[in-house]
Amino acid sequence: MAPRINLTKQKLRQGKPAFGYSLGLGSPIAAEALAQCGIDFIMIDNQHGTFGPDSTIACLIGIATGSATPVARVARSDYTMVGRLLDDGVMGIIFPMIHTAAAAKEAVSFCQLPPAGTRSWGWGRAAHYGDDYPDWVNEQMLVIVQIESIQAVENAEAIMATPGVDGCWLGPADMALSMGIDPRKAATDERHIKAVDRVLQACKNTGKAAGFATPTPQAARERADKGWQFLTAGSDMGFMMGGARAGLKTLGLA
Repeated sequence: MAPRINLTKQKLRQGKPAFGYSLGLGSPIAAEALAQCGIDFIMIDNQHGTFGPDSTIACLIGIATGSATPVARVARSDYTMVGRLLDDGVMGIIFPMIHTAAAAKEAVSFCQLPPAGTRSWGWGRAAHYGDDYPDWVNEQMLVIVQIESIQAVENAEAIMATPGVDGCWLGPADMALSMGIDPRKAATDERHIKAVDRVLQACKNTGKAAGFATPTPQAARERADKGWQFLTAGSDMGFMMGGARAGLKTLGLA
């Protein structure tokens, strides 16, 4: 069997933007529908989303019906949590709150089978990738770290230079909080703008993909035009409520 090519990782390596939608509702129906719409990746949010082990697996089964790369944000940088997601078949892990190069190195090791890393041999749902899964999974696994504190900004170049880190996913709200800035006002705060630009430059200097958590396709497109690559462009909840609010205006109820 030919190795599964992680098309999202391939795009990032080619210097192209990769766009994704995030899942927070824990709905496999939403996962299945969004995975089939043509988006590059689907992110299961195990940090802030409404997910348990069973709903995570159900959503991964739904995602497998489409072309989108299955990615998950782990609740925290934890060896067992990461291992379970990998064993269930995700092809990319997003690590929250990575503040140092040492933490980034540890995160990479969780995602790699020895001798490259420390991942345990054995898997569950990932067996559907074929008997040759262990031969190619290290190369195809996508590792994204979140830069979301002023400490991480200061260490951004060292973090991004860590071997095995493919890119970052900047969390603007938590970064703002770490700087004493109201997240709702961060977009116009010069301190925050400079910190964001510093992260983008660090990615350019190290040849890694710069990523950003954006709430809408328009915002993602604008970031892509500025050189950002790994971009979430909306969520299941956001799309549902956006449509509902637009409906209320049409109905004259808002």
